Amino acid sequence: MCGIIGVSNHKEAANIAFLGLYALQHRGEEAAGIASYDGKDIHIVKKPGLVADAFDEESLKGLKGKAAIGHTRYSTTGSSNYKNIQPFLVTHRKRPLAVSHNGNLTNTETLYEKLEEDGAIFQTSMDSELIIHLLAKSRNGDMKKWFQEVLSQLKGAFSLVFLVGDIIVGARDCQGFRPLCLGKIDDGYILASESCALDLIHAEFIREIEPGEIIFIDKNKIESVYLAGREKEKKAYCIFENVYFARPDSNIFGESIYQVRKGLGAQLAKEHPVKADFAMSIPDSGNYAAVGYAQELGLPLEVGIIRNHYIGRTFIQPSQFLRDFSVRVKLNPIKSALKGKKIVVIEDSIVRGTTSRGRVEDLRKAGAKEIHMRISCPPIISPCFYGIDFPSKKELIAASKSVKEIADFIKVDSLEYLSLKGMLSVMTEHGSYCDACYTGNYPVEIPKNTGKYLLEGAG
Repeated sequence: MCGIIGVSNHKEAANIAFLGLYALQHRGEEAAGIASYDGKDIHIVKKPGLVADAFDEESLKGLKGKAAIGHTRYSTTGSSNYKNIQPFLVTHRKRPLAVSHNGNLTNTETLYEKLEEDGAIFQTSMDSELIIHLLAKSRNGDMKKWFQEVLSQLKGAFSLVFLVGDIIVGARDCQGFRPLCLGKIDDGYILASESCALDLIHAEFIREIEPGEIIFIDKNKIESVYLAGREKEKKAYCIFENVYFARPDSNIFGESIYQVRKGLGAQLAKEHPVKADFAMSIPDSGNYAAVGYAQELGLPLEVGIIRNHYIGRTFIQPSQFLRDFSVRVKLNPIKSALKGKKIVVIEDSIVRGTTSRGRVEDLRKAGAKEIHMRISCPPIISPCFYGIDFPSKKELIAASKSVKEIADFIKVDSLEYLSLKGMLSVMTEHGSYCDACYTGNYPVEIPKNTGKYLLEGAG
């Protein structure tokens, strides 16, 4: 998924970006980076690991200047290596140009082939680098037209922040797949993936960047232009942001994520009630749907599993081995609460099924008498090409198994999913979401990629 942030016109720009990345840590745990500009030179620090691992007091002191951008990395396809850590930085016409990208482009093959034929030499396997090459290739002297011309060539999902000298540029694709918001702190402005980053630094939330908008922040001056044809494009907000990725204290796509997840749980209870001793969640992403489910049915809500908060999110670990290890270290059932009980477990999603199977096994060993699982979204049957790490059908258990077969595989007494209609009914932005992972209906055409020019999404 990736988290991105940009800070303009603030003497503590890098420190603010650092704190903002802390709030966006849930969007990517592989690496983090910050680039800043002091009016003369650009400074950059980026390292593998969590935000706390990537920066220390000394490195933050070196990130001078009143403008900065940052990135927390979550790779979608391709390899995890240092060259692919963002922000990605070049010098263009004696002017520094850096980018942080959240999303996944779908026309990389066409763009890459054309640029390579024109003599471009690529340093990374990221689709984000394509954007920098396109900007460098363009000869338009007007910055607004320059970005309009280049970003109009991109297809797929992108929320972007650029550092162009001391100017911060933000952009969002015409469908609005990924979130991006604008805030204000003192005399400066901030762009961030989610509003929770603004809350942490006590910045004022102003608004979300509109789909198809390119915003230019030059010190305390803001101007916007729009991508051509955006009014013809149907919005396609990623619904999996609401279900799983976004932090519950964020507001994105005009929605309170906390209220949405409670609503999903309540709707799930209406569709698939269970007579149980209590309801419980798989922490932490299932917590809020469990609240809604329990409240709707008047069931007690218990804590049946304790989470080790020093372990990252299992779903976004880059390999199955690490995912399996993280599951075992991360969650531990409370035997005294579970022994002899008939429980209903609320989970936000099932992707591969292996994680759920392990959790159910642990609950059985802890003494649960019956385990009924309820999922606060429909079965995930199709790969995502817009920035979520389930790129092939063979990794998705629901693409090849029925609900009954999945229940047998994960070894629960019963399993039910929220209906697509029920899920969409909870959202206020009706008709504005991408639900391709549940339906296979892709809002942006997915080309048949030969693999020769397969680039990695920024997340």
